[in-house]
Amino acid sequence: MSESSKSSKSSNLNPSPTLQCKDLHEYLKSRSAQFLETLYNYPTICLAVYRELPELARHFVIRLLFVEQPVPQAVVASWVTQTHAKEQSKACEALSELFVWQEAPIPGGLPGWMLSQSFKKNLKVALLGGGRPWSMSSSLEPDGKARDVAFLDAYALERWECVLHYMVGSAQTEGISADAVRILLHAGLMTRDAEDGSAVITRAGFQFLLLSTAKQVWLFLQHYLHTAEKRSLSAAECLAFLYQLSFSTLGKDYSTEGMSNNMLVFLQHLREFGLVYQRKRKAGR
Repeated sequence: MSESSKSSKSSNLNPSPTLQCKDLHEYLKSRSAQFLETLYNYPTICLAVYRELPELARHFVIRLLFVEQPVPQAVVASWVTQTHAKEQSKACEALSELFVWQEAPIPGGLPGWMLSQSFKKNLKVALLGGGRPWSMSSSLEPDGKARDVAFLDAYALERWECVLHYMVGSAQTEGISADAVRILLHAGLMTRDAEDGSAVITRAGFQFLLLSTAKQVWLFLQHYLHTAEKRSLSAAECLAFLYQLSFSTLGKDYSTEGMSNNMLVFLQHLREFGLVYQRKRKAGR
């Protein structure tokens, strides 16, 4: 189907809702407390959440990190002068929205604050060390066909442009999987044409094309996570792996030894989207 015919079909579709690209805080805020509790079992996520918190909220977390009992809310409030009451309110709201802390009663019936046990435990691991590290490249043999950063950047751009070309109706559909198409449909970036069932871009899809590449990829991955269970994958485990990658070094080899079958499947999807490079599936890196 030509680009012009796809575009004309898309113009006759019902208007799509305004595209919303949530940042990490907004995305996690929309998830359940149970999901967040599972997520906080991963040190990389705890570190990522901590870094995204408002400055004053980070200050509260550090002051409570080694406290094993609830701290009166009045005491926490006393840490901030009245001139910064607005910042204090925003900090408390952010910590509550993400279930980083919860209200906890203390003797005498006074309300208190206490950090989530899983968040506290695993943030300590992230900040102070401990736990089981990801396989390091030092355990791998030197790669005789190692790729430099320039190659990896070009590879990532090429793979992602396959998705964008498909959206605008380009005849170049090589490299776009049925799974990727399902994500575009789920996100409302494309829809099925009423006449022939072909995938056509929506108004939200055009808005998507105007975003920066980083925002495009993050929005796409959010919808991937929303549909992860349909692939028998854990959204929490996938998100934790994404942030593990974000804390890794571009151009450095990492071993796939010890990864679960589900994470190996997820790795292949990331490979398709251009977020990781793996020369061969059985390469072990």
